[in-house]
Amino acid sequence: MTLTEADVAKDVRTKSWTIHYNEAGPADGPVIVLIHGGGPGATGWSNYNPNIESIAEAGFRVIAPDLPGWGDSSEVDFATYDQVEAVCQLLDALGIEKAAFVGNSMGGHTSIRMAIEHPERVTHLITMGAPIQIKPILFGAGGGPSEGLKIMGQAWADYSPEAMKRLVEIMVFDKERFATPELCRQRSAAVARRPEHAANVVKALPKAPITVWVEPGRLSEITAPSLLIHGRDDRVVSFETALVLAANIPDSRAHIINRCGHWAQLEHADEFNRLVADFVRNH
Repeated sequence: MTLTEADVAKDVRTKSWTIHYNEAGPADGPVIVLIHGGGPGATGWSNYNPNIESIAEAGFRVIAPDLPGWGDSSEVDFATYDQVEAVCQLLDALGIEKAAFVGNSMGGHTSIRMAIEHPERVTHLITMGAPIQIKPILFGAGGGPSEGLKIMGQAWADYSPEAMKRLVEIMVFDKERFATPELCRQRSAAVARRPEHAANVVKALPKAPITVWVEPGRLSEITAPSLLIHGRDDRVVSFETALVLAANIPDSRAHIINRCGHWAQLEHADEFNRLVADFVRNH
């Protein structure tokens, strides 16, 4: 069976928001929460549709939400919004005490903060292309935002299919395979369906979409076993960040993938699914 979004889509009301999420796998299985990135058109499903079913079939209860401010979840005011608070409210609403956290890009940053600020709720930490503030920068863009972040910011204001093509092309290594006209139209339509989300991000740039940055000096406080996956060819967040994370998180290991951009979970889905299931099961 191949799951569709309709098969796994649910909604829950938390203290502050209505959060749309995808759920698959056994209800009594160990929980893995997949947190999406911060780009226009990002949702739990669009970021993780090749992963949800496979990881669920490995025996895990998979939760992939649309964070408030994205997808079919409530809109937010980025002046007061905090993604970690949203994640904690989601866990409480679903009766989940603790989970393994898997986060792409902004979702990786949010997962890192969860591991620091709420260690009792995080069994494992897995990141893909997680941005952190590092100085000095040796390999990445040193004079401001990376090429990919600049294009992402532009796409929040202009989310036409043509703009989405530029965005997807910067996100992946294999443009021919992944930057398809169909995908670009889908992501453009997804943003157009909830234009208030885009307007709220644009209004708050550059402080959005990441609303609170982790203090780099706190990385050594992370006690959860951590797997830091990064594409060698990531043009949004340099793979240097995975090396910095690995150097500072005590129980960690870095997995660098050549011929891979910012979306390791999509470009190398089979490898990613095996890594996640094995790591959570055996560490």
